[in-house]
Amino acid sequence: MASSFPIHFFLISIPLFSVCCLSASHAPNTKPHPFILPIKKDPATNLFYTSVGVGTPRHNFDLTIDLAGENLWYDCNTHYNSSSYRPIACGSKQCPDVACLGCNGPFKPGCTNNTCPANTVNPLAKYLFGGGLAKDIIFIDQHKVSDLLSSCVDTDGYPSFTNDESPLNGLPKNSRGIIGLSKSQLALPIQLASANKLPSKFSLCLPSSNHQGFTNLLVGAGEYPLGISKFLQTTPLIVNPISTGPISVEGVASKEYFIDVKAVKIDGHVVNLKPSLLSIDNKGNGGTKISTMSPFTELQTSVYKPFIRDFLKKASDRRLKKVAAVAPFEACFDSTRIGSSATGLVVPTIDLVLQGGVQWTIHATNSMVMAKKNVACLAFVDGGTKPRMSVVKASIVIGGYQLQNNHLVFDVASSKLSFSSSLLLHNATCSHS
Repeated sequence: MASSFPIHFFLISIPLFSVCCLSASHAPNTKPHPFILPIKKDPATNLFYTSVGVGTPRHNFDLTIDLAGENLWYDCNTHYNSSSYRPIACGSKQCPDVACLGCNGPFKPGCTNNTCPANTVNPLAKYLFGGGLAKDIIFIDQHKVSDLLSSCVDTDGYPSFTNDESPLNGLPKNSRGIIGLSKSQLALPIQLASANKLPSKFSLCLPSSNHQGFTNLLVGAGEYPLGISKFLQTTPLIVNPISTGPISVEGVASKEYFIDVKAVKIDGHVVNLKPSLLSIDNKGNGGTKISTMSPFTELQTSVYKPFIRDFLKKASDRRLKKVAAVAPFEACFDSTRIGSSATGLVVPTIDLVLQGGVQWTIHATNSMVMAKKNVACLAFVDGGTKPRMSVVKASIVIGGYQLQNNHLVFDVASSKLSFSSSLLLHNATCSHS
Protein backbone atom coordinates (compact mmCIF):
# COMPACT_ATOMS: atom_id res chain seq x y z
CA MET A 1 0.00 0.00 0.00
CA ALA A 2 1.50 3.31 -1.02
CA SER A 3 1.65 6.16 1.48
CA SER A 4 0.18 8.57 -1.04
CA PHE A 5 -3.58 8.78 -1.18
CA PRO A 6 -6.26 10.44 -3.33
CA ILE A 7 -8.80 12.86 -1.88
CA HIS A 8 -11.62 14.73 -3.54
CA PHE A 9 -11.48 18.49 -4.11
CA PHE A 10 -12.81 20.15 -0.96
CA LEU A 11 -11.72 22.68 1.65
CA ILE A 12 -9.09 21.36 4.02
CA SER A 13 -6.53 22.88 6.33
CA ILE A 14 -2.85 22.09 5.92
CA PRO A 15 0.14 22.97 8.10
CA LEU A 16 2.64 25.65 7.20
CA PHE A 17 6.26 24.57 6.92
CA SER A 18 9.51 26.42 7.44
CA VAL A 19 12.47 26.11 5.09
CA CYS A 20 16.00 25.63 6.39
CA CYS A 21 19.22 23.78 5.82
CA LEU A 22 19.16 23.96 2.00
CA SER A 23 22.52 24.54 0.34
CA ALA A 24 24.12 24.46 -3.06
CA SER A 25 27.58 23.12 -3.82
CA HIS A 26 29.72 25.82 -5.43
CA ALA A 27 33.12 27.40 -4.97
CA PRO A 28 33.64 29.13 -1.58
CA ASN A 29 33.86 32.91 -1.24
CA THR A 30 32.14 33.51 -4.55
CA LYS A 31 29.17 35.71 -5.28
CA PRO A 32 25.90 33.74 -5.04
CA HIS A 33 24.97 32.55 -8.51
CA PRO A 34 21.52 32.41 -10.09
CA PHE A 35 20.00 29.04 -10.94
CA ILE A 36 18.97 28.45 -14.54
CA LEU A 37 16.57 25.81 -15.84
CA PRO A 38 15.67 25.30 -19.51
CA ILE A 39 12.03 25.69 -20.55
CA LYS A 40 10.34 23.67 -23.29
CA LYS A 41 6.80 23.63 -24.64
CA ASP A 42 4.78 20.47 -25.15
CA PRO A 43 2.85 20.87 -28.44
CA ALA A 44 0.19 18.31 -27.48
CA THR A 45 -0.94 20.02 -24.25
CA ASN A 46 0.41 23.57 -24.79
CA LEU A 47 1.96 23.32 -21.32
CA PHE A 48 5.56 24.09 -20.39
CA TYR A 49 8.10 21.94 -18.61
CA THR A 50 11.67 21.92 -17.38
CA SER A 51 14.16 19.21 -16.38
CA VAL A 52 15.89 18.50 -13.08
CA GLY A 53 17.88 15.67 -11.55
CA VAL A 54 16.74 14.21 -8.22
CA GLY A 55 18.21 11.77 -5.71
CA THR A 56 21.06 9.27 -5.44
CA PRO A 57 21.59 7.79 -7.95
CA ARG A 58 20.46 10.75 -10.03
CA HIS A 59 17.10 10.38 -11.74
CA ASN A 60 16.27 12.95 -14.42
CA PHE A 61 12.69 14.21 -14.46
CA ASP A 62 10.74 16.45 -16.80
CA LEU A 63 8.44 18.51 -14.57
CA THR A 64 5.53 20.70 -15.65
CA ILE A 65 5.84 24.37 -14.65
CA ASP A 66 2.97 25.58 -12.45
CA LEU A 67 3.00 29.20 -11.27
CA ALA A 68 0.38 28.25 -8.68
CA GLY A 69 2.18 25.10 -7.50
CA GLU A 70 3.17 25.09 -3.85
CA ASN A 71 6.08 22.66 -4.07
CA LEU A 72 8.11 20.32 -6.25
CA TRP A 73 6.71 16.82 -6.54
CA TYR A 74 7.60 13.89 -8.74
CA ASP A 75 6.62 10.30 -9.50
CA CYS A 76 8.54 7.91 -7.24
CA ASN A 77 7.03 4.77 -8.76
CA THR A 78 8.05 1.16 -8.14
CA HIS A 79 11.26 1.58 -10.17
CA TYR A 80 12.44 4.69 -8.29
CA ASN A 81 14.66 4.80 -5.21
CA SER A 82 17.15 7.20 -3.67
CA SER A 83 19.65 6.60 -0.87
CA SER A 84 19.72 10.35 -0.07
CA TYR A 85 15.93 10.57 0.45
CA ARG A 86 15.15 11.68 4.02
CA PRO A 87 11.47 11.87 5.10
CA ILE A 88 10.49 14.71 7.43
CA ALA A 89 9.19 13.30 10.71
CA CYS A 90 5.90 14.40 12.23
CA GLY A 91 6.40 16.66 15.24
CA SER A 92 9.79 17.86 13.99
CA LYS A 93 10.74 21.54 13.67
CA GLN A 94 9.72 21.48 10.01
CA CYS A 95 6.39 19.77 10.69
CA PRO A 96 3.90 20.72 13.42
CA ASP A 97 1.96 17.93 15.09
CA VAL A 98 -0.46 16.80 12.41
CA ALA A 99 -1.90 13.52 11.20
CA CYS A 100 1.12 11.50 10.16
CA LEU A 101 1.44 9.29 7.13
CA GLY A 102 2.25 5.62 7.34
CA CYS A 103 2.89 2.81 4.90
CA ASN A 104 2.78 -0.99 4.96
CA GLY A 105 5.93 -1.23 2.84
CA PRO A 106 8.15 -2.05 1.18
CA PHE A 107 9.64 1.17 2.50
CA LYS A 108 11.12 3.57 -0.07
CA PRO A 109 10.56 7.16 -1.24
CA GLY A 110 6.80 7.65 -1.17
CA CYS A 111 6.31 4.87 1.36
CA THR A 112 7.57 5.75 4.86
CA ASN A 113 6.17 5.86 8.39
CA ASN A 114 5.64 8.76 10.83
CA THR A 115 6.04 11.13 7.88
CA CYS A 116 4.90 14.72 7.58
CA PRO A 117 2.14 15.02 4.96
CA ALA A 118 2.57 17.16 1.86
CA ASN A 119 0.28 17.76 -1.08
CA THR A 120 1.09 16.56 -4.57
CA VAL A 121 -1.34 18.81 -6.40
CA ASN A 122 -2.05 18.57 -10.12
CA PRO A 123 -4.86 21.04 -10.94
CA LEU A 124 -5.69 18.99 -14.05
CA ALA A 125 -6.28 15.77 -12.11
CA LYS A 126 -9.61 14.59 -10.72
CA TYR A 127 -8.26 14.20 -7.20
CA LEU A 128 -5.72 15.60 -4.81
CA PHE A 129 -2.93 13.21 -3.88
CA GLY A 130 -1.21 13.36 -0.52
CA GLY A 131 2.42 12.32 -0.22
CA GLY A 132 5.20 12.62 2.32
CA LEU A 133 7.41 15.68 2.79
CA ALA A 134 11.09 14.83 2.44
CA LYS A 135 14.58 16.16 1.77
CA ASP A 136 16.70 15.02 -1.13
CA ILE A 137 19.37 16.21 -3.53
CA ILE A 138 18.40 18.09 -6.66
CA PHE A 139 20.63 18.94 -9.61
CA ILE A 140 20.02 22.35 -11.21
CA ASP A 141 22.16 24.09 -13.82
CA GLN A 142 25.17 21.85 -13.10
CA HIS A 143 24.82 22.59 -9.39
CA LYS A 144 24.09 20.00 -6.74
CA VAL A 145 21.60 21.32 -4.18
CA SER A 146 21.33 19.46 -0.89
CA ASP A 147 18.28 19.03 1.31
CA LEU A 148 15.62 20.31 -1.03
CA LEU A 149 12.15 19.90 0.47
CA SER A 150 9.87 18.11 -1.96
CA SER A 151 7.22 15.43 -2.19
CA CYS A 152 6.63 12.38 -4.31
CA VAL A 153 3.76 10.10 -5.24
CA ASP A 154 4.00 6.44 -6.25
CA THR A 155 1.77 6.30 -9.32
CA ASP A 156 2.11 2.51 -9.38
CA GLY A 157 0.18 2.52 -6.11
CA TYR A 158 -3.07 3.22 -7.98
CA PRO A 159 -3.46 0.19 -10.26
CA SER A 160 -7.26 0.50 -10.32
CA PHE A 161 -7.17 4.09 -11.58
CA THR A 162 -7.72 4.89 -15.23
CA ASN A 163 -5.39 7.27 -17.03
CA ASP A 164 -7.66 10.26 -16.44
CA GLU A 165 -7.63 9.55 -12.68
CA SER A 166 -3.83 9.43 -12.46
CA PRO A 167 -1.81 12.03 -10.52
CA LEU A 168 -0.18 12.82 -13.88
CA ASN A 169 -3.47 13.37 -15.73
CA GLY A 170 -3.36 16.18 -18.30
CA LEU A 171 0.38 16.76 -18.02
CA PRO A 172 2.73 16.39 -21.00
CA LYS A 173 3.33 12.73 -21.82
CA ASN A 174 6.95 12.85 -20.70
CA SER A 175 6.24 14.85 -17.53
CA ARG A 176 6.61 13.00 -14.22
CA GLY A 177 5.45 15.70 -11.85
CA ILE A 178 5.19 19.44 -11.24
CA ILE A 179 7.61 22.16 -10.25
CA GLY A 180 5.73 24.81 -8.25
CA LEU A 181 6.68 28.48 -8.52
CA SER A 182 4.11 30.09 -6.23
CA LYS A 183 4.75 32.27 -3.16
CA SER A 184 4.70 29.16 -0.96
CA GLN A 185 7.72 28.61 1.29
CA LEU A 186 8.02 25.17 -0.31
CA ALA A 187 8.16 26.53 -3.86
CA LEU A 188 11.52 25.99 -5.57
CA PRO A 189 12.44 29.68 -6.12
CA ILE A 190 11.68 30.55 -2.48
CA GLN A 191 13.75 27.66 -1.16
CA LEU A 192 16.73 28.40 -3.41
CA ALA A 193 16.68 32.13 -2.71
CA SER A 194 16.35 31.68 1.06
CA ALA A 195 19.18 29.19 1.39
CA ASN A 196 21.64 30.77 -1.04
CA LYS A 197 21.26 34.45 -0.12
CA LEU A 198 19.71 35.27 -3.48
CA PRO A 199 17.05 37.88 -4.19
CA SER A 200 13.61 36.34 -3.83
CA LYS A 201 12.75 36.67 -7.49
CA PHE A 202 12.65 34.61 -10.65
CA SER A 203 12.09 35.22 -14.33
CA LEU A 204 10.35 33.28 -17.08
CA CYS A 205 10.50 33.47 -20.83
CA LEU A 206 8.11 30.90 -22.28
CA PRO A 207 8.94 29.73 -25.82
CA SER A 208 6.30 29.44 -28.51
CA SER A 209 7.76 26.19 -29.86
CA ASN A 210 9.54 23.14 -28.52
CA HIS A 211 12.94 24.80 -28.27
CA GLN A 212 14.94 25.76 -25.25
CA GLY A 213 14.12 29.27 -24.11
CA PHE A 214 17.10 31.61 -24.14
CA THR A 215 16.31 33.10 -20.74
CA ASN A 216 14.88 29.90 -19.33
CA LEU A 217 13.68 29.86 -15.73
CA LEU A 218 16.12 32.05 -13.83
CA VAL A 219 16.04 32.02 -10.02
CA GLY A 220 17.86 34.91 -8.34
CA ALA A 221 19.41 38.01 -9.89
CA GLY A 222 21.02 37.69 -13.28
CA GLU A 223 21.86 39.60 -16.41
CA TYR A 224 18.93 39.82 -18.78
CA PRO A 225 19.77 39.19 -22.44
CA LEU A 226 19.50 41.89 -25.10
CA GLY A 227 19.51 44.62 -22.46
CA ILE A 228 15.93 43.57 -21.92
CA SER A 229 15.55 45.46 -18.65
CA LYS A 230 15.01 48.71 -20.56
CA PHE A 231 11.91 47.20 -22.21
CA LEU A 232 10.32 46.07 -18.95
CA GLN A 233 7.32 47.73 -17.33
CA THR A 234 6.42 47.08 -13.71
CA THR A 235 3.14 46.64 -11.88
CA PRO A 236 2.37 45.52 -8.30
CA LEU A 237 1.54 41.92 -7.52
CA ILE A 238 -1.60 42.17 -5.40
CA VAL A 239 -2.65 39.82 -2.62
CA ASN A 240 -5.83 37.79 -2.74
CA PRO A 241 -6.59 37.44 0.99
CA ILE A 242 -8.47 34.18 0.42
CA SER A 243 -6.74 30.89 -0.41
CA THR A 244 -7.22 29.87 -4.03
CA GLY A 245 -6.61 26.62 -5.86
CA PRO A 246 -8.00 23.20 -4.94
CA ILE A 247 -6.75 23.50 -1.35
CA SER A 248 -7.87 26.24 1.01
CA VAL A 249 -5.95 27.18 4.14
CA GLU A 250 -8.18 29.05 6.55
CA GLY A 251 -6.89 32.52 7.36
CA VAL A 252 -4.02 32.31 4.87
CA ALA A 253 -3.81 34.39 1.70
CA SER A 254 -3.50 32.91 -1.77
CA LYS A 255 -0.03 31.93 -2.94
CA GLU A 256 -0.90 32.63 -6.59
CA TYR A 257 0.11 35.68 -8.58
CA PHE A 258 -2.58 38.33 -9.10
CA ILE A 259 -2.28 41.68 -10.87
CA ASP A 260 -4.63 44.65 -10.72
CA VAL A 261 -6.30 45.03 -14.13
CA LYS A 262 -8.25 48.29 -14.15
CA ALA A 263 -9.67 48.02 -17.68
CA VAL A 264 -9.45 46.02 -20.90
CA LYS A 265 -9.11 47.82 -24.24
CA ILE A 266 -9.58 46.56 -27.80
CA ASP A 267 -8.06 48.87 -30.42
CA GLY A 268 -8.11 51.59 -27.79
CA HIS A 269 -11.79 51.11 -26.95
CA VAL A 270 -12.53 50.28 -23.30
CA VAL A 271 -14.64 47.14 -22.92
CA ASN A 272 -17.71 47.82 -20.77
CA LEU A 273 -17.11 45.59 -17.76
CA LYS A 274 -18.55 45.82 -14.26
CA PRO A 275 -15.77 47.22 -12.03
CA SER A 276 -16.61 44.57 -9.42
CA LEU A 277 -15.50 41.83 -11.84
CA LEU A 278 -11.99 43.27 -12.07
CA SER A 279 -11.51 43.45 -8.30
CA ILE A 280 -11.28 40.66 -5.72
CA ASP A 281 -14.33 40.38 -3.46
CA ASN A 282 -14.42 39.35 0.20
CA LYS A 283 -14.77 35.68 -0.80
CA GLY A 284 -11.66 35.77 -3.01
CA ASN A 285 -13.58 35.73 -6.29
CA GLY A 286 -12.78 38.03 -9.19
CA GLY A 287 -9.55 39.77 -10.14
CA THR A 288 -6.85 38.66 -12.58
CA LYS A 289 -4.28 35.93 -12.02
CA ILE A 290 -1.46 34.53 -14.13
CA SER A 291 -1.35 30.80 -14.87
CA THR A 292 0.92 28.44 -16.77
CA MET A 293 -1.57 25.58 -16.35
CA SER A 294 -4.26 27.29 -18.45
CA PRO A 295 -3.12 26.98 -22.09
CA PHE A 296 -5.21 29.99 -23.16
CA THR A 297 -6.58 32.97 -21.28
CA GLU A 298 -9.89 32.16 -19.61
CA LEU A 299 -12.49 34.86 -19.06
CA GLN A 300 -15.43 34.41 -16.73
CA THR A 301 -18.60 34.42 -18.85
CA SER A 302 -19.68 37.88 -17.68
CA VAL A 303 -16.30 39.20 -18.90
CA TYR A 304 -16.06 37.00 -21.98
CA LYS A 305 -19.35 38.04 -23.58
CA PRO A 306 -18.71 41.80 -23.79
CA PHE A 307 -15.06 41.14 -24.64
CA ILE A 308 -15.85 38.87 -27.60
CA ARG A 309 -18.62 41.17 -28.77
CA ASP A 310 -16.28 44.17 -28.86
CA PHE A 311 -13.50 42.20 -30.55
CA LEU A 312 -15.85 41.03 -33.30
CA LYS A 313 -17.02 44.64 -33.77
CA LYS A 314 -13.46 45.91 -34.15
CA ALA A 315 -12.61 42.98 -36.46
CA SER A 316 -15.61 43.90 -38.61
CA ASP A 317 -14.42 47.51 -38.73
CA ARG A 318 -11.13 46.17 -40.12
CA ARG A 319 -13.11 44.06 -42.62
CA LEU A 320 -11.82 40.74 -41.34
CA LYS A 321 -13.83 37.82 -42.70
CA LYS A 322 -15.41 35.77 -39.92
CA VAL A 323 -15.64 32.00 -40.47
CA ALA A 324 -17.09 29.06 -38.53
CA ALA A 325 -15.87 28.68 -34.96
CA VAL A 326 -13.27 26.04 -34.09
CA ALA A 327 -13.73 24.73 -30.54
CA PRO A 328 -12.86 25.91 -27.97
CA PHE A 329 -12.56 29.25 -29.79
CA GLU A 330 -15.49 31.37 -30.91
CA ALA A 331 -14.09 34.26 -32.94
CA CYS A 332 -12.40 32.78 -36.01
CA PHE A 333 -11.33 34.42 -39.28
CA ASP A 334 -10.02 33.66 -42.76
CA SER A 335 -6.29 34.17 -42.26
CA THR A 336 -5.62 34.46 -46.01
CA ARG A 337 -7.39 37.80 -45.98
CA ILE A 338 -5.45 39.25 -43.04
CA GLY A 339 -2.20 41.17 -43.43
CA SER A 340 0.88 40.43 -41.32
CA SER A 341 3.41 42.43 -39.32
CA ALA A 342 6.39 41.85 -37.05
CA THR A 343 4.04 40.79 -34.26
CA GLY A 344 1.81 38.49 -36.33
CA LEU A 345 -1.47 39.05 -38.12
CA VAL A 346 -2.88 42.55 -38.36
CA VAL A 347 -5.87 42.26 -36.04
CA PRO A 348 -7.31 44.37 -33.21
CA THR A 349 -4.82 44.96 -30.40
CA ILE A 350 -5.74 44.07 -26.81
CA ASP A 351 -4.47 46.10 -23.86
CA LEU A 352 -4.70 45.28 -20.17
CA VAL A 353 -4.66 48.60 -18.32
CA LEU A 354 -2.90 48.01 -15.01
CA GLN A 355 -2.45 49.89 -11.77
CA GLY A 356 -0.73 53.22 -12.36
CA GLY A 357 -1.77 53.34 -16.03
CA VAL A 358 0.80 50.81 -17.23
CA GLN A 359 -0.47 48.76 -20.18
CA TRP A 360 0.28 45.13 -21.02
CA THR A 361 -0.23 44.99 -24.77
CA ILE A 362 -1.26 41.66 -26.25
CA HIS A 363 -0.29 41.62 -29.90
CA ALA A 364 -1.59 39.19 -32.52
CA THR A 365 1.22 36.70 -31.91
CA ASN A 366 -0.29 36.19 -28.44
CA SER A 367 -3.95 36.83 -29.24
CA MET A 368 -4.47 34.73 -32.39
CA VAL A 369 -3.91 31.02 -32.86
CA MET A 370 -3.96 29.06 -36.10
CA ALA A 371 -6.75 26.61 -35.25
CA LYS A 372 -6.57 24.90 -38.64
CA LYS A 373 -5.41 25.65 -42.17
CA ASN A 374 -6.22 29.24 -43.15
CA VAL A 375 -8.26 29.78 -39.97
CA ALA A 376 -7.01 32.10 -37.23
CA CYS A 377 -8.99 32.28 -33.99
CA LEU A 378 -8.95 34.60 -31.02
CA ALA A 379 -7.05 32.61 -28.38
CA PHE A 380 -9.34 33.50 -25.46
CA VAL A 381 -11.89 31.05 -24.08
CA ASP A 382 -15.07 31.20 -22.02
CA GLY A 383 -14.08 30.08 -18.52
CA GLY A 384 -17.69 29.65 -17.40
CA THR A 385 -19.26 30.97 -14.24
CA LYS A 386 -18.32 28.33 -11.68
CA PRO A 387 -14.91 27.29 -10.35
CA ARG A 388 -13.30 24.50 -12.37
CA MET A 389 -9.87 23.94 -10.89
CA SER A 390 -10.13 26.11 -7.78
CA VAL A 391 -12.39 26.82 -4.86
CA VAL A 392 -12.75 30.46 -5.93
CA LYS A 393 -13.02 31.95 -9.40
CA ALA A 394 -10.82 34.65 -10.92
CA SER A 395 -12.55 36.80 -13.55
CA ILE A 396 -9.48 36.69 -15.80
CA VAL A 397 -6.86 33.93 -15.91
CA ILE A 398 -3.99 34.94 -18.17
CA GLY A 399 -2.88 31.70 -19.82
CA GLY A 400 0.35 30.34 -21.23
CA TYR A 401 -0.30 31.28 -24.87
CA GLN A 402 -0.57 34.94 -23.90
CA LEU A 403 2.73 34.68 -21.96
CA GLN A 404 4.81 33.23 -24.81
CA ASN A 405 7.73 35.38 -25.95
CA ASN A 406 7.06 37.76 -23.06
CA HIS A 407 9.84 38.20 -20.53
CA LEU A 408 8.34 38.09 -17.00
CA VAL A 409 10.11 38.86 -13.73
CA PHE A 410 8.33 37.86 -10.51
CA ASP A 411 9.88 39.85 -7.66
CA VAL A 412 8.35 38.05 -4.70
CA ALA A 413 10.20 40.08 -2.06
CA SER A 414 8.99 43.40 -3.45
CA SER A 415 5.66 42.01 -4.66
CA LYS A 416 6.15 43.33 -8.19
CA LEU A 417 5.80 41.91 -11.69
CA SER A 418 7.91 43.22 -14.57
CA PHE A 419 6.92 42.33 -18.11
CA SER A 420 8.15 43.09 -21.62
CA SER A 421 5.08 42.48 -23.80
CA SER A 422 6.03 40.69 -27.04
CA LEU A 423 9.78 40.37 -27.61
CA LEU A 424 9.04 40.27 -31.34
CA LEU A 425 8.90 44.06 -31.13
CA HIS A 426 12.61 43.90 -30.34
CA ASN A 427 13.52 41.30 -32.95
CA ALA A 428 13.79 38.53 -30.36
CA THR A 429 11.85 35.56 -29.05
CA CYS A 430 12.13 33.23 -26.07
CA SER A 431 13.59 30.57 -28.35
CA HIS A 432 16.28 32.62 -30.05
CA SER A 433 18.00 35.80 -28.91
